[in-house]
Amino acid sequence: MRAMVFNGNTPVLQSRDWPDPMPRAGELLIVVHACGVCRTDLHVVDGELAHPKRPVIPGHEIVGTVAQLGAGVTDFAPGDRVGVPWLGHTCGHCRYCTAGRENLCDTPGFTGYTIDGGYAERVVADARYCLHLPPRYSDVEAAPLLCAGLIGYRTLAMAGDAKRIGIYGFGAAAHIVAQVARHQGRAVYAFTRPGDIAAQRFALGLKAHWAGGSDETPSDALDAALIFAPAGALVPVALKAVAKGGVVVCGGIHMSDIPSFPYDLLWGERRVVSVANLTREDGRAFMRIAGQFHLDLHTTPYPLDEANRALADLREGRLTGAAVLTVSDARASSGRRYAPAAH
Repeated sequence: MRAMVFNGNTPVLQSRDWPDPMPRAGELLIVVHACGVCRTDLHVVDGELAHPKRPVIPGHEIVGTVAQLGAGVTDFAPGDRVGVPWLGHTCGHCRYCTAGRENLCDTPGFTGYTIDGGYAERVVADARYCLHLPPRYSDVEAAPLLCAGLIGYRTLAMAGDAKRIGIYGFGAAAHIVAQVARHQGRAVYAFTRPGDIAAQRFALGLKAHWAGGSDETPSDALDAALIFAPAGALVPVALKAVAKGGVVVCGGIHMSDIPSFPYDLLWGERRVVSVANLTREDGRAFMRIAGQFHLDLHTTPYPLDEANRALADLREGRLTGAAVLTVSDARASSGRRYAPAAH
């Protein structure tokens, strides 16, 4: 099969012929139709996440169809559409797994990082961690739901019942979570790179209450701030913007160092917390929400062999919304079987 491979020595992926994977007991063999390009993929290929599998096929926002079942699989059938997220394995017996916090597992496996992912024509995945997808989304639309959507959902959930939500870094995750927050009756305040008028207009088009640069002061004090940009310098900025009792939630797997800041910014029972990975229940809960109303998903498709261009566009901030690699005629398959519902 054809795959884009990270060899661990250069951030430039190599197009290679790769052995066809075969499902073991409990696994699915999946024909990949689309795979989202996530900032975490950048952290892997840019060497910001330690100890990836070498070589590894990146990609953890995978949409495809089941081609073959491993022994013992009962929740899927051949021909089913399936999504494969970042969390690909947990031990099931450490203190976190047994407490219902498998996202903090001591010995996890992650798709596209320690397990081969979806920048390929086929992939195998543990069926227990795969997800059924809402039929109203095409394959390309569904791909960013599997990380940008899931991590955005968990990040928003950690804000509790906050009514005024600030979002820093208005990219793939932010444009999804902003719509979920609006659906829940919250007011969204969008913070972009200073001077990025296009991103601010994009946010306002998604009915953000306010949009401006991260160097600007919002019109109201926030109840919570969600940070998706990997910039630690935004933490004290966000703390300054939240009201007493507010929370700053860092939604990325990697962030540059947080600079020192005066205690006054934290005082008043403000909190800074991080989001780590996701749980299977997060996945199921978010897919239920995504099926209740139509999320307006902004995607830019790239052929599989242009994965390096997609990563470069993400790295340089040239994207609005989410980049998605198309594999195995994703759009034709989607239009035939998974056309979006009218809205």
